[in-house]
Amino acid sequence: MDLGRLSLNQITLNSLGLPEAVAACERHEVGAIAVWRDKIAAVGLDRAVDLVRSAGLHVSSVCRGGMFTDPAADPAAVREDNRRAVDEAAALRADSLVLVCGPLLDHDLAGARARVQDGITELLPYARDHGVRLAIEPLHPMMISRRSVISTLAQALDLSDALDGEVGVIVDAYHVWWDPDLETQLARAGARIAGYHVSDWLPGTADLLLDRGMMGDGLIDLPRLSALVADAGYRGPVEVEILSSRWWAEDPDDTVRTLRKRFEEFV
Repeated sequence: MDLGRLSLNQITLNSLGLPEAVAACERHEVGAIAVWRDKIAAVGLDRAVDLVRSAGLHVSSVCRGGMFTDPAADPAAVREDNRRAVDEAAALRADSLVLVCGPLLDHDLAGARARVQDGITELLPYARDHGVRLAIEPLHPMMISRRSVISTLAQALDLSDALDGEVGVIVDAYHVWWDPDLETQLARAGARIAGYHVSDWLPGTADLLLDRGMMGDGLIDLPRLSALVADAGYRGPVEVEILSSRWWAEDPDDTVRTLRKRFEEFV
């Protein structure tokens, strides 16, 4: 894939703060970045905005809002945190605010999914008023007790349908590649695809959260998936998002050199 579409998802260089990650993008001529909220908090929003704008970086997404499912959570606190996430995405002029919807914490899966819909419904007018596109990221079913009760692209699109199609979806290769209905759902998504994330699924995965592979090291047919995403109409930035204890231990510059090469070869 054309390197002009490459976006560095900041979690790939998790050992770096935002100033260092921005500097890495500048050194390696990466034109876009996806920013995580803990990294924004570490420097403050005003400095975060100044850093990315001074470097001329496009912000492909802010990660993350959501976490709507805890029945014991203070609704006002959840609301305020999500509104802060919208504020940050707006200030950074991000393409989208990624919504990781929240895990199952009891036996009421239907209730948890209903809370997700209620939470997004409440947040949507605030996001609309601030010019921020919300985007639901379905996560692999292995993440249902840790991150999200929304496990398939079909479920994410059903939520979007319930909200008049105003909410987009994130297509993360690591989370959706296994889905037998993926081709149909990508075509259904069309213009609602708000982001595309790539990494690889290692055949000997040792940790379901922190053992993602570099593109080309695993089992995902990334060229085919990228073609399907393109056929659905998505032409935006493609984020390399690798949560990996192995890659986090590498020299960050070596990691960026490798991911640039693999992006051209396998994405």
